[in-house]
Amino acid sequence: MIAIVNYGVGNLFSLASSFKAIGHEVTVTSDPEDLKHSERIILPGVGAFEDAAKKLFASGLAEPLIDEAKHGKPILGICLGMQLLFTKSYEFGIHDGLNLIPGDVRPIRDIIPEGLKIPQIGWNSLHLTNHSGLFANTHEGDYVYFVHSYSAFCDAKYITATTNYGADLTAAVQYENVYGAQFHPEKSGNVGLNMLRAFCEV
Repeated sequence: MIAIVNYGVGNLFSLASSFKAIGHEVTVTSDPEDLKHSERIILPGVGAFEDAAKKLFASGLAEPLIDEAKHGKPILGICLGMQLLFTKSYEFGIHDGLNLIPGDVRPIRDIIPEGLKIPQIGWNSLHLTNHSGLFANTHEGDYVYFVHSYSAFCDAKYITATTNYGADLTAAVQYENVYGAQFHPEKSGNVGLNMLRAFCEV
């Protein structure tokens, strides 16, 4: 069973529907016990980092999520859910994340050329930089769907894919059993479904 963390922030229906489409049982849950008994965990997220982090920690799900990660359970953070995996964010202040991947989250406006719209919204291609089980069914140059104004900054060894939006931005990460996708696999057609299939095999 795959547990999709419900802490009040995220596109839960689309994610659940995507996993069902590829034949995998999911539960959308706010119960820490479900995280313990699941085979894999999905951490979704949309919106602002501070609000999402507060809701996640207040929900009582953050500590169980960290514990499961430390015990080796595969975890995939998507969009803001990926950003929450990092140590901290500089989105309207400084806010602590889950610290499952060393690094921080900063505005893309600081590194992309003037004139490009923020957020980056729409389809963009992936450049695969390091091996990741998440990309077992993915090819160099595959297109996925992004909606984001902030990007993760971390050691290159954790970055498994980048995308170019006037500058190279972190598109996906992995630190041992913890995976992150800045884009939305559930909105990325067959390419995204293939990633979810791959996640179910790691």
